[in-house]
Amino acid sequence: MKNAKKIELGIGFVTGRPNACNIINKYYKSILEQAKRYNENVNITIFILYDIGYQQCVKEEFYKINPNVYKDLHIKYITPENIEEDKKVLRGRYGFTTKQADYMLGYGHAKGRNTLMYYALKRKIDYLIFWDDDEYPVACVKKDDGEIDWIPQDNIIKHLENIKNADVSVGYHCGYISPIPYIELDEEIEETVFKSYIEAISNELVEWDNIKRIMKEDNGVTYANPNIARGKGKYEIGLEKGSKWVAGSTLCVNLKRIENIPAFYNPPGARGEDTFFSMMLDNCKVIKTPVYHFHDGFLKFTSIMSGKYPKKLRKIQPKDENVASRFYKASIGWLKYKPLLLYIKNKKNYNNEIDKIKENLNVSIPVMNKIFKEQSFEDLLKVLNKYDENVQQHYKEFQETNKIWNKIKHNIAKI
Repeated sequence: MKNAKKIELGIGFVTGRPNACNIINKYYKSILEQAKRYNENVNITIFILYDIGYQQCVKEEFYKINPNVYKDLHIKYITPENIEEDKKVLRGRYGFTTKQADYMLGYGHAKGRNTLMYYALKRKIDYLIFWDDDEYPVACVKKDDGEIDWIPQDNIIKHLENIKNADVSVGYHCGYISPIPYIELDEEIEETVFKSYIEAISNELVEWDNIKRIMKEDNGVTYANPNIARGKGKYEIGLEKGSKWVAGSTLCVNLKRIENIPAFYNPPGARGEDTFFSMMLDNCKVIKTPVYHFHDGFLKFTSIMSGKYPKKLRKIQPKDENVASRFYKASIGWLKYKPLLLYIKNKKNYNNEIDKIKENLNVSIPVMNKIFKEQSFEDLLKVLNKYDENVQQHYKEFQETNKIWNKIKHNIAKI
């Protein structure tokens, strides 16, 4: 029997692509159906923080939500005007400086997620699920004959089940989870050279051994584990390589335990918002939740949203439209946060690690320029040098962001 008091669930999109509207339109019935099946009453608010500067879109592109969606779900747009007004509130009511308010509210991978948490707190949301604009709640399981079983995922129910007694719940990804296209090793590029490049840009989730395996065995596709896709295998994440690593989407935070939830951070123009969030979770209870999102990293399979599932997932080639630029931008975004990641993990050995990255880039960049002819990979060295020079400043910003967030939490949530 359902309780009278409703759970307030937020679903947050930090987006610069109108594809977020397609996701909401296609999956809102599934969201509602899951809420009805859950054993407690659930009230759902979808937050949309849109950035018209990301792909130079007009704001009207982000308002293409079907009228039916508004009948059953609350839709909260976070507009530029909302953000400027709340910056005034932070300054006037709570005594923040202009710089401090700008740290927390606005656009970007980390700042956008912080902004969503801020607005969710204001609306008394209990749990907030982050959902990226290129992910669909379905798992691709490879059968023995090479074809695929597509298994719909209860991404709302699974997080609700596992977040109640935890601080953070995080699911799994399948599909094209990394924007690295398929490379024919030892034909297009020598394996040792590509390894040098991947090790230069790698992070806690993108590692050479895993990339190599996926390339050789599955054409660059990550397939779902059938048991996990069917809801089995929940466990509590422990410390691994010094932190409890989570991804930034199919991620749920417990705002009822907001005192434990850190801020997101990334250096200017970088990725890594989930990395630096993870590095603050040491004392949190983090649950690995058995549910998948299919990551359509190149937006080549948007038909999945309409239930048109391919029998096979093809190789994404460097020559395919928009693939080279997507990979190049991802490489830049990863490399911009690599110095700070290394600095936090091991300050004593930091300079040696940066020198290794430079060596790997010097070896691999000429070959990458031949494969991706329209991109200028030599710019990566300039990026690395700049972010290396500013690593201590970025470290101070990382610390300051969490200090500001802690003050916001105390003022808004009254913890």
